[in-house]
Amino acid sequence: MLQLAQYQDGRLELQDVPAPVPPPGGILVRTTCSVISPGTEKMKVEQARMSLLQKARARPDQVKKVIDTARTLGWKSALEKVRNRLESPTPLGYSATGIVVAVDELNTRFRVGDRVACGGAECAFHAEMIAVPDLLASPVPEGVEDWQAAYTTLASISMEVVRQSGARLGERVLVMGQGLVGLLATSLLKASGARVMGVDFVQPRLQTSLAMGAERVVNPSQSKLEDEVHAWTDGHGVDAVLLCVGGKGREAADSAIACLRDRGVMVIVGIYDAELSWKTAYMKDIQVRYSRSYGPGRYDPQYEWGGKDYPIGHVRWTENRNFESCLHLMKTGALDLRPVTTRRVAFSGVLDVYNHLEAELGVVIEYSSSQSTALSSGQSASVTESKVTSSSPGTLSRACDRLDVLGAGNFARTMLLPHVKGQITLGTIVNATGLSSRHVKEKFGFSHAETDAAKVFESNGGAVMIGTRHHLHAPYVLRALAADKHVFVEKPLCLTRDELTQIDAAMNSTQGSVIVGFNRRFAPATVELKKTLATISGPKTLAFHVFAGPLAPDHWYANLDESGGRVLGEACHFFDFACHLLGKPVRVTAQTVGRSTFPDSVTAQIEFADGSAAQIIYSAEGDFAFPKETFRVFASGLVAECVNFQELALHRRRKRVVTKFNSKGHAEEMAAWMAYLKGQSPTPLPYAESRQSMALTFAVLVSLRENRSISL
Repeated sequence: MLQLAQYQDGRLELQDVPAPVPPPGGILVRTTCSVISPGTEKMKVEQARMSLLQKARARPDQVKKVIDTARTLGWKSALEKVRNRLESPTPLGYSATGIVVAVDELNTRFRVGDRVACGGAECAFHAEMIAVPDLLASPVPEGVEDWQAAYTTLASISMEVVRQSGARLGERVLVMGQGLVGLLATSLLKASGARVMGVDFVQPRLQTSLAMGAERVVNPSQSKLEDEVHAWTDGHGVDAVLLCVGGKGREAADSAIACLRDRGVMVIVGIYDAELSWKTAYMKDIQVRYSRSYGPGRYDPQYEWGGKDYPIGHVRWTENRNFESCLHLMKTGALDLRPVTTRRVAFSGVLDVYNHLEAELGVVIEYSSSQSTALSSGQSASVTESKVTSSSPGTLSRACDRLDVLGAGNFARTMLLPHVKGQITLGTIVNATGLSSRHVKEKFGFSHAETDAAKVFESNGGAVMIGTRHHLHAPYVLRALAADKHVFVEKPLCLTRDELTQIDAAMNSTQGSVIVGFNRRFAPATVELKKTLATISGPKTLAFHVFAGPLAPDHWYANLDESGGRVLGEACHFFDFACHLLGKPVRVTAQTVGRSTFPDSVTAQIEFADGSAAQIIYSAEGDFAFPKETFRVFASGLVAECVNFQELALHRRRKRVVTKFNSKGHAEEMAAWMAYLKGQSPTPLPYAESRQSMALTFAVLVSLRENRSISL
């Protein structure tokens, strides 16, 4: 299929990429129309065309992340991550409509052949096929044409702005900015019985504003806005102002406040960094509200991707119910989209449009059905389990000549794939979107690019690398072992003890193997320390401190169904490291800060069979001036200190010897696995050791829940 791709040097391309598959509970849609949002997409294109220095100035938050990465991984890895980001194509588009061609078995609302309006910057791309979760799609009623339904997401943004304003029948509302969102808000206010004054510096937009329902329009460059508002409202001021503008500064906000009546409402939509005049706002006792995208549910992964709707009695207007409301207004004719549609263009000719977006309002992209390859209704979108029928050998009897990869995000592209490129034949790369899958295929030299993981399991043997989100690790490991494949899976191995039991059974009846991405045991600093500790008898003590930093609410780790939480998904690294240094764990006692059901900070005291002990402190609390990972090992005649696996200090015989390193073990781990796949060495990480580390992690979680020591 074809998809529009944007590169961070400003290039735009129509690329032939693999078609996506329906997400769990979602649908696959053959796109018939999508709409370009000139404001948002023009900003993205302009940002992409900035120099690196301009990008850094525009996004200081991203610069800070790069610096933090450099402190923990080194500048080489940090710059490689930046380079990967900059060279990776990104999709454009978030408002579309089309025909359902496949339905996941968990979905009960849609059928193949349904017309649907789709939204979401994560899925409703400018592409011939899109994969959409249930609550980001809505049925298109009879009487609404596809080009109209393609506006649904954009109209819902404007509808949410109107709802935030609280404007009631007969009230006067000032809409500052008559771009596409402002014009749609003007029409929706008119439909709700409010009276509207439209404001913009571009004269043709004011004519469109009148066509969309504005009672009066004002060009501030030609007349004084406050005087016009004073005359229109009999000196009282407007009940609400909708700020549908971009940029930053005080001018627009000051003008809005001056036009408001006492205790009026100002609603800010879009990317406008407002600076408010405190005294004026205070004396008028105004309310300032921000309108977040399409409505409640936006940016909540449990709602959008987990399909967990909010009860209508608690949240009347969710983003999906806003979709439905906008479609109804289109059907009745109350929302007329013809005045804002300045251009309709075939998808094959869309690239030229982006050179002239400043002259456009609504641009409808039309897709030819002959260009798209739809799935037949008989194709299944579900994933089925294979059964294990063979037994696993103790060693690798012959070299493995092919590697397939499931999931290649920025981590895999930076830390894993560069170290296997050229070492083994790269077969199929599977990524969530066709655009990213195609990019990784070309960057690393894979033979095929897919979005459906089932393609990898169609043949037996070979090797597979699993770098997906955590909830898919165990299912894919089980399918790979059933196909007698050799598996590398990023940590964690699984999310439940039941999954661990299933993998145990699979390991007893497969010709394949499993190693887990516990890279820190492969770090050169670890190898050097392990060599030193081997010369010292008796128990040891490990104290490992991890400052993980606070978790952003919108990070995918906050979706516990996908990640398992930070203790299971991340702290398992450090439990494995303790086992690698000290041997077999026999008892653990853990506690967390606060009373969170799913903690992101944990302290675990671990006892080992030989009398050694480890204390692991994994904390979200701290300061970024402190190193992310530090540990000390106390042994007879030795104290070892390590910072971020980059500096190892050995204190022996009253001397301190410092050795510098530049790797956390990713390259070494991949090299060891490649040697194993080539038949040159035994497995670098036996399954029993990975299993032991996962069992310890689950015991930590039990200790947290039950507030007691757990024996292993």
